[in-house]
Amino acid sequence: MTLPRTEASVARARRLVTTSLRDWSLEAGNADVCLVISELVTNAVRHARLDAVHVRVSQVGPRRVRVAVVDRSRSMPRLVRAGVGAESGRGLVAVAGCCAAWGVEPVPWGKRVWADVEVRGGGS
Repeated sequence: MTLPRTEASVARARRLVTTSLRDWSLEAGNADVCLVISELVTNAVRHARLDAVHVRVSQVGPRRVRVAVVDRSRSMPRLVRAGVGAESGRGLVAVAGCCAAWGVEPVPWGKRVWADVEVRGGGS
């Protein structure tokens, strides 16, 4: 799904995740996958260039879901530890804490940030 690079797209991405998980009978993973997609889209909205981001949700295993966000910024995100009083900088730490794997891949027009979430319970 291609979304405008606006704050409202975070909620639209969560709805895409919720619908996909329901279709795959993986509703048990909704909270973790929604947290991950929220953080990835929020980062793209804040730091990317141009007017759109591309969001993809796919089932890559019986209980594994991959979410990916592609944007047109070549600036690669880094996992950092935010200070106690910091108002931002915790997103990728949260992503890393609730996913099986995550990464960043450069693409010719920017980057793809992806994360795999292992869903406990449910599934086929």
